[in-house]
Amino acid sequence: MIPEHLPAPFNIFLAEDDTDDCLFFKEALAEFSMPTELTVVQDGEELMRLLKNETTKLPDVLFLDLNMPRKNGFECLSEIKCDNTLKQLTVIIYSTSFHKKIATALYDTGASYYISKPFEISKLKKVVQEIITFIAQEKIQQPSKETFILTEERKNAQPFLWFSDFFIIPGSKNLN
Repeated sequence: MIPEHLPAPFNIFLAEDDTDDCLFFKEALAEFSMPTELTVVQDGEELMRLLKNETTKLPDVLFLDLNMPRKNGFECLSEIKCDNTLKQLTVIIYSTSFHKKIATALYDTGASYYISKPFEISKLKKVVQEIITFIAQEKIQQPSKETFILTEERKNAQPFLWFSDFFIIPGSKNLN
């Protein structure tokens, strides 16, 4: 017998242009006990069209890659946080790239968390499931800067200096 009041699926948007990363993300959700509904978009322009469409049910959380075609993740985040209808969205930056000053700019723009994509699928599953559970239970607000970045320790990790050339961040002259 099916219960009368099944919980609504947790609505997740993933803005990601890498097909392998999309597949890994879907695998992480497939083993999750909470019912989820995933919508994937391949670029920033597609994401913004979808979010601004009046018939679109807004997501409970948006996982946003930074390095996307047509409109990058930072541009999307800035546009989201300047829009009265969208600014309350929980936006999780989800990227292989990391640079501390970029992360600070993303925090200042209003991202909820910054997840550096783990190299191992088991760690990816764990971090995605943990953050979704936390968001679903808490309906989080932006954390302190000390708990904003969620990343695994990587030996010999180098900042991605190319990042500073790729993104135009208001008020930032030199990221090195």
